[in-house]
Amino acid sequence: MKLSTKGRYAVMAMADLAGHEDGARAVSLADIAQRQEISLSYLEQLFAKLRRHGLVKSARGPGGGYRLSRPAQDLRVADIILAVDEPIRATRCLPGSKGCMTASIRCVTHDLWEELGQQIHVFLSSITLADVVERRVLGRAQPCRPSHEREIRPAA
Repeated sequence: MKLSTKGRYAVMAMADLAGHEDGARAVSLADIAQRQEISLSYLEQLFAKLRRHGLVKSARGPGGGYRLSRPAQDLRVADIILAVDEPIRATRCLPGSKGCMTASIRCVTHDLWEELGQQIHVFLSSITLADVVERRVLGRAQPCRPSHEREIRPAA
């Protein structure tokens, strides 16, 4: 599964905004674009969506730019990604479709990928923008040992 540029750039830009916001003045998209090496016109599109979803507030005029609509610890990464129309799923089935195969049935691995998409959503919902800015993300997921390293017990 691959998260598109839209979702990644939205999170990067929001983390930049959270890290450079000082309360006194808004942060310009031009500054974010330069620091994150993202096209200004692309950021404008993303921030229009983020504003419509109530994640940022805009300020016009001299010293204008954007501010977070609420504290970074109250903004979830999943909400940012979903706000820019980035679906969090790992199946090729569209929501509401009958299946991923040509006969409108689900492939044998459909439930596996559907559950993976749900787990990704749960993980991204557990991470706040403050976690990203303060680099508290690593170690959140609990790795499982490969099956060849686990003790296999005979059935009783």
